[in-house]
Amino acid sequence: MGARSGVPVDEVLALVDAVLREAGLSRTAVRSLGTLDARAAEPGIAGAAALLGVPVRGFAAEELAAVSVPHPSARPLAATGTASVAEAAALLAAGAEPSADADAEPSAVVAPGMGEPVAPPARARAVLLVPKRKTRRVTCALAASVPVRSHEDAPGARLLPRTHGYIAGEPGSPPTIPTPHTTAAMDMHTHTDAHDLRHHGDAEVRDEKLIDLAVNVRTDTPPDWLRRRIADSLTGLAAYPDGRVARAAVAERHDLPPNRVLLTAGAAEAFVLLARALPARRPVVVHPQFTEPEAALRDAGHAVDRVLLREEDGFRLDPAAVPEDADLVVIGNPTNPTSVLHPAASIAALARPGRTLVVDEAFMDAVPGERESLAGRTDVPGLVVLRSLTKTWGLAGLRIGYVLAAPGTIADLERAQPLWPVSTPALVAAEACMSRAALAEAEHAAHRIGVERAHLLAGLAEFDEVRTVAGAEGPFVLVRIDGADAVRERLRSLGFAARRGDTFPGLDRNWLPGPNGSATTTS
Repeated sequence: MGARSGVPVDEVLALVDAVLREAGLSRTAVRSLGTLDARAAEPGIAGAAALLGVPVRGFAAEELAAVSVPHPSARPLAATGTASVAEAAALLAAGAEPSADADAEPSAVVAPGMGEPVAPPARARAVLLVPKRKTRRVTCALAASVPVRSHEDAPGARLLPRTHGYIAGEPGSPPTIPTPHTTAAMDMHTHTDAHDLRHHGDAEVRDEKLIDLAVNVRTDTPPDWLRRRIADSLTGLAAYPDGRVARAAVAERHDLPPNRVLLTAGAAEAFVLLARALPARRPVVVHPQFTEPEAALRDAGHAVDRVLLREEDGFRLDPAAVPEDADLVVIGNPTNPTSVLHPAASIAALARPGRTLVVDEAFMDAVPGERESLAGRTDVPGLVVLRSLTKTWGLAGLRIGYVLAAPGTIADLERAQPLWPVSTPALVAAEACMSRAALAEAEHAAHRIGVERAHLLAGLAEFDEVRTVAGAEGPFVLVRIDGADAVRERLRSLGFAARRGDTFPGLDRNWLPGPNGSATTTS
């Protein structure tokens, strides 16, 4: 916290609450309020701390000045000797060490909810979850710490610069976008060839030098630490790939036994394996969603029924709309391209004896706390969860993902795989992305995405002709605008590649699957 003299308690608390909401947290997550020692006894700060039930930690100006902050400002530097009281105090209170390099970014880590390490941690790092936010008299930033085990090759997640993440630019104080859970009504349709199910976002940028708003890979990835791990693996290319260690790491991450995990060459391979290996008399795909599952089923000779979610219902799921005799159901969560995050209970309600329920969670690690995830659940009959490591970590060219399911289903899928389906570099990447520090970095990115998505949606709301899907929770937004296809072509003429909307069942040419800024969109 930073505050001017005489600031009232309610103003301090109002800003604290706004910052916590931005991070997806409640007051119970607060452990202390850090501030300049000269302000520690300020009634507004002390009173807020008392109401929160936490101590105030005062730091000397020279301590704060020794911490490199991401968003320095000349005014507090002149007044207190530090470029940001709020950010420096938050990082110090979370355990950051003063930096000898004034230009260095703070080492970072984490978001709450990661659990405790198996072994006692050798050290902890601090990460800024929310940069400084301010009112007329108060500034507030939010930081957290996480243990990093000494045996992990952990880089420590850094606070991402403004151009990183799924959107460029630092918002001011964006509003929290609520997520209503409206019951959805749906229409049943059998497939036609009206939609190009094989059209993916990469086709928009292929062979042309365009600014990429058409694919869903986070910018400035893979991070340097992951690049190094992958590069180091190249010395072992003479040996056949051995996936046991990576498989065990994925299993431990989701608290499952290894026989419930199958590593795949991206989630796309998993869709092909499901279509070929599992018997299905009446497969149903819930649309709009990623089109590859239906394409894989059709290629395997299946007749596919569609359940179309409707715009007027917010593209939200009503489990009752799925036919009772469907023995294979596929749904995305959060769904590409609508960005809707369905309640886990609604998806679990689709489970039936004799039915395979496939949930594509390729973007779930872009949701803070992975709310509504079914990964790790063993109580839902027929559940198959697909995960991808290509989106958040920038590994689309490496191809790595995994399936979580009952041992019998995993065995069926594994028999349909070719030998050594996942390369050694991809296996090394999978293991690395399961480390505690990597999960912390992904969680930090997820919080950042939410902040910047709200900023984007607030900007789009300024245009009467633009309509967005309410309550977006993924790292992309879906926009409706009359003549969106013409808008897309105009963007292309200006050097920007955007995704087509009319390739998704349930959408038409007036839909534009949009990015969370300059870094990603749906593929």
